[in-house]
Amino acid sequence: MERKLAVLLFVVVIGFPGYLSAQSASGIIAPSRMINWSNAGVQGGIPNRTSICTTLSPGATSSQINSAIASCPSGQVVYLNAGTYNLSSGIAFNGHNNVTLRGAGANQTFLVFSGSVSCNGISSDICIKGGSNYEGSPANSASWSSGYSPGTTQITLSSTSNLAAGVMLILDQTNDASDPGTVYVCNTQGVCSQEGSGGAGRSGRSQEQIVQVVAVSGNTVTITPGLYMPNWRSSQSPGAWWGNTDGMLDGVEDLSMDHSGSSAQSGMVFNMAENCWAKGVRSVNPNRNHIWLMKASHITVADSFFYGTKNAASQSYGVELYMTSDNLVQNNIFQHVTAPFQNNSGSGNVWAYNFTTDDYYAASPNWMMQTTFLHDAGVAMDLFEGNIGAGFNADNIHGTHNFETVFRNYWIGWETNKSNATIPIVLQAYSRYFNIIGNVLGRSGYHTNYEDVAPSGSNWAHSIYAIGWSGNGSGSADPNVANTLMRWGNYDVVTGSVRWNTSEVPSSISQYSNPVPSGQSLPASFFHSSKPGWWGTPWGNPPWPAIGPDVTGGTGPGGHVYAIPAELCYNNTSKDSSGILNFSAKGCYSSTPAPPAPTGLGATAH
Repeated sequence: MERKLAVLLFVVVIGFPGYLSAQSASGIIAPSRMINWSNAGVQGGIPNRTSICTTLSPGATSSQINSAIASCPSGQVVYLNAGTYNLSSGIAFNGHNNVTLRGAGANQTFLVFSGSVSCNGISSDICIKGGSNYEGSPANSASWSSGYSPGTTQITLSSTSNLAAGVMLILDQTNDASDPGTVYVCNTQGVCSQEGSGGAGRSGRSQEQIVQVVAVSGNTVTITPGLYMPNWRSSQSPGAWWGNTDGMLDGVEDLSMDHSGSSAQSGMVFNMAENCWAKGVRSVNPNRNHIWLMKASHITVADSFFYGTKNAASQSYGVELYMTSDNLVQNNIFQHVTAPFQNNSGSGNVWAYNFTTDDYYAASPNWMMQTTFLHDAGVAMDLFEGNIGAGFNADNIHGTHNFETVFRNYWIGWETNKSNATIPIVLQAYSRYFNIIGNVLGRSGYHTNYEDVAPSGSNWAHSIYAIGWSGNGSGSADPNVANTLMRWGNYDVVTGSVRWNTSEVPSSISQYSNPVPSGQSLPASFFHSSKPGWWGTPWGNPPWPAIGPDVTGGTGPGGHVYAIPAELCYNNTSKDSSGILNFSAKGCYSSTPAPPAPTGLGATAH
């Protein structure tokens, strides 16, 4: 039944008007440097399910909740009434697909964990998963012998055993043995990275894209979406691997999770999962991360609030992506999280309209942690749009990155009591072919230098851009970071102007050049076709777009920034005695409906 649902989902998506009519970056970004980001998130949108199979009340155990999920018919809801649930073990969907776990609201239904479950080897308080498919020994694998061009939707594999429509297929290829001076995929310590492999993906095969199988005919496999990267090629031994089952169409909504008493690695894990979601949740003090997307595609994390981590250390993340494609992290609040956005590998993901504050790093309290970190080799073709936070950092701790787009964000490059690494945009060595378009950058009176470009930069901590260093303002330089960088229509506080400089457009490089745009008009979004319905709040409706060179009258630098809905929610929602929001999505965003109350259908447990 689940595979048939997946096939039906593809049919629905093809006919879904908003999916194909999103505004395009064409005319600004060269087609070779971008993709269609409207592909991100749950295909066709998160379903609004109204049929409730089981209603549970405080006193229900993890076992009872898991049993209710396992017996819930497809397309229905397990509903948790308001109150506190003290759970000595974790919640596991255990491969039961097409079910929603929903509370009465993140400020009404509270899950307090003191135990966890295994989610394909990762301890987690909530687990949505398919079958185990460890990258060190995949359940199924094949070599890939033809079909490498960008946009290709038909590929040839050496084996199609256990492969059918709806299966999530992971494509990869071997890393580059040496630097070609152009697109570079490498994670070798001392060559292209500071610490070597971070462990993402099959060993030595960092470039990945997850696609869905549409059809199988002999050894020919039709996939969606088409290939993203322009450097797939036979010389790199391209291959594919897949599991026997995937988690599909499961969601968690409108509840609060307290992980303080749990020893789990993660708050919530999506492992070997596709078209699943977390929406309207509140998550407090997990260990490594709040949500971990691992070998996952088309996951949506939206309208949620994330506070803190147990350790505030180097591995303390908000939402962490690890071997992923086409996921959407949108309209969330991150407070007191060391590294809110963590990209560890994958392609085609979208981070949009999130608000972050107090990115706390206990090991060095005066060190400013940027909001976004690109951290492992193989990160490519992602979009960061409309976010407000401390900054954007493409590091080379574990390897190289290519073709990232940063559009209409407000990166401040400053936080209270922080004096080190206070830079809005850091592009370390081997971060190539980046597109920085229409952003607002810096803090007036603090930033005094426009750019610090390796190897001859200066005033690193007070610069708008730090470009090409292999470390934090030091180490060997990569000139191809600056040479391939596309900047257009960004406002910065140092020059006090919007820069439409042709000298910052890589129009004359030999590969993947970007023609100078013909004008200074920017679309409101690179992936939304119109203003999203959730954009309004009880405290006012920000203009659409809220950030950018064409925005006027705002409170941010140059008047080019208004508070986005997530920031309005944060600023106007009450906090408890620890400073944590009493968060409720339905109280913050105009199109987030109150979850349906129990209708009397299904069993009720206490």
